[in-house]
Amino acid sequence: MCTGCPVRTECLADALDNRVEFGVWGGMTERERRALLRRRPTVTSWRRLLETARTEYERGTGVMPLDDDEVYASFAAVG
Repeated sequence: MCTGCPVRTECLADALDNRVEFGVWGGMTERERRALLRRRPTVTSWRRLLETARTEYERGTGVMPLDDDEVYASFAAVG
């Protein structure tokens, strides 16, 4: 459902920054978001972190991904 959404990163950042507990936001379930929040308790701004990760990804590959799946997969794997 979220694949290809132009505001996926912003949606996920909002859910993480505001500790939204229910539903799918930015392509992540509540369980995935809780796990991510537990792994990265020192993050104060998910919006800034996700935007930085996306920018670095785009700079490193020289192309923008069709969707954010690769960015999210690599980000979620960091722990």
